[in-house]
Amino acid sequence: MKISEIFYSIQGEGMLTGVPSVFVRTSGCNLRCVWCDTPYTSWAPEGADMTVEEILAAVQAHPARHAVVTGGEPMIAPGIVELTQGLKGGGLHITVETAGTVYHPVACDLMSISPKLENSTPREREGGKWAAQHNRLRYQPEILRQLMSEYEYQLKFVVASPGDLVEIAKMIEDTHADRSRVVLMAEGTTSDVIRERALWLAEICKREGFRYSPRLHIDLWGNRRGV
Repeated sequence: MKISEIFYSIQGEGMLTGVPSVFVRTSGCNLRCVWCDTPYTSWAPEGADMTVEEILAAVQAHPARHAVVTGGEPMIAPGIVELTQGLKGGGLHITVETAGTVYHPVACDLMSISPKLENSTPREREGGKWAAQHNRLRYQPEILRQLMSEYEYQLKFVVASPGDLVEIAKMIEDTHADRSRVVLMAEGTTSDVIRERALWLAEICKREGFRYSPRLHIDLWGNRRGV
């Protein structure tokens, strides 16, 4: 499979924020989020072809007990089931980061599902040529319900404005999500933007009983690769 990067860092988002983890980032995505912070795995996929055995060897070179399989969209990567099974066989806790548009029976301890909201649609980027396909694929409630029924999960939303809460409420209703597993995270790639949005987003979390997630890696290292 095509791998963009493998690196050892700490989890920057969600319920396991701060946990040392090895990240395996697959390259390739079926969506085209306008604010994508890893365009090298979606808008312009790049990386090296690696076998599952090579990936496992690279992961085992690090001392972490947690692995995060991310992307891009790892659920479309050929060999994703074999990769997650291999990681599990190595005794690792596995988080899979997915938009929840594709299902495969992966080995996974925390399914980190991030359904994409309307704010992700690229209506102007590259002349809007990806907008219709992105909008058609970005929300698949039946697949979300299947993932949520089969795995421990977090439902993580990227929020750009308070108005996004209308769409989030509809998705929660559609999927019967446990509100205690709903995580809200401010859209942004700089600490200043994230902090500005976090001030009102934290109030929404307090009111609605959701979790607030920082983007700890942005605060520590900025918007760059391999961290």
